[in-house]
Amino acid sequence: MTNRPEGILAPRYLWSTIGTFALVFLSAFENLAVTTVMPTISRELDGASLYALAFAGPLAAGIVGMVVGGNWSDRNGPKPAMYASVLLFVVGLLVAGTAPAMWVLVVGRLVAGLGGGAATVAIYVIVARVYPARLQPKIFGAYAAAWVVPSLIGPFVAGVVAQYTSWHWVFLGVVALVVPAVVMVWPAMRTLVEDHDRERPPWSAGRILWSTVAAFAVLGLNLSADASGWLRWVGPVVAVAATLVALRPLMPRGTLRIVRGLPSVMVTRGLLAGAYFGSEVYVPYLLTESYGLTPALAGLALTAAGVSWAAASWVQGRAGESLTDATSARLGVGTVAVALTALLVTALLGWPTWVVIVVWTCGGAGMGLAYPRLSVMTLAASTPSNQGFNSSAMNIADSSGAATAIAATGIVFVALAPLGSLASFVGCFALSVLFALGASGAAARVRGWPRAAVSAGVLNGNPVA
Repeated sequence: MTNRPEGILAPRYLWSTIGTFALVFLSAFENLAVTTVMPTISRELDGASLYALAFAGPLAAGIVGMVVGGNWSDRNGPKPAMYASVLLFVVGLLVAGTAPAMWVLVVGRLVAGLGGGAATVAIYVIVARVYPARLQPKIFGAYAAAWVVPSLIGPFVAGVVAQYTSWHWVFLGVVALVVPAVVMVWPAMRTLVEDHDRERPPWSAGRILWSTVAAFAVLGLNLSADASGWLRWVGPVVAVAATLVALRPLMPRGTLRIVRGLPSVMVTRGLLAGAYFGSEVYVPYLLTESYGLTPALAGLALTAAGVSWAAASWVQGRAGESLTDATSARLGVGTVAVALTALLVTALLGWPTWVVIVVWTCGGAGMGLAYPRLSVMTLAASTPSNQGFNSSAMNIADSSGAATAIAATGIVFVALAPLGSLASFVGCFALSVLFALGASGAAARVRGWPRAAVSAGVLNGNPVA
């Protein structure tokens, strides 16, 4: 009788799985809850002028956190980076939760974003060092599921807390839950043994500086969508150019040339994030503006997509090696491209509401197939000396791709507004389709590789031609 292979809930992985899952869950909850209560906060603190910065700031600060967290993890392992990043996250939440003025809340959000970005990278490095390659698709599938419950109950719970107690507890309540989550991860962290003889990359002040430039460029790109006059057009061009220049030293060699292998994985992640999230912000808007749905009913499309994302992530995790990493990624990207094309046609021809919901549900499934396997390929092409760098690069690709697309679709939406709302929606979805087609082209160049090749030192995280 053969022994059943261990899963991510086996005794040796149990606390790592629960603890890291809880951290991802709390990060998702905080993100969605803050979105819900921010109008209340802005009204109470008279902070309308800082409203956009309260959202864009953490995204920009997270890029710096990703680079610092990745460099730290490569040098000293993920333990110190994890503890320090969670501490920063908690401090940021405490500052935001006790803020007497809007500018103080923005500072707290910036600190929390810095810590959150570093924590995300540290979690990826922990996955690389704790879980064997066969379990990595499953743990990444579990992380995708960690976003489903917050998407279902997060806005409602946040609204209830703000209504019956105070919006302050939306931040402070998360703090009370983060501490036990870290305690759960602690036993697994104790088992991580650093190889003191391995090559340790030096602290890279240059990369940290470039990450700061990238952060300001992403921030400027987000804010330029609200600019007027010539700044609305010149600002995004300058911001995109600055972002590309700053990203070059933060990515594996050959990324901007879409070299086959790991660089193409990074480009695929960035363009896929841009395609999906650039459209996501307009799906509820389309349903309320063009179809007359209430905000609650329009949110069903996002809920359905969240559920299908988690379900597809679970499917790819169960499939294991019977579904190759490259095939799963390409299938997912292709599904998103088809879904976005169908969404464009649906908006243009005015097809029924249920078509919009079904199409967007399919788009979520495509993300669930692609995202975990792109993460697995990134870790498979990494060694203990560059797991942090590659993980931070992948997360930076996500952030910058999404920020670029959201800013670009915002500009298109406003520019086409004089032609009517239909033209604005069609223009935004058409731009997202272009992002998806770019992701499909990059996905054609991704390549999966066996873990044994990495262990033998064949890849070393460099581009694979």
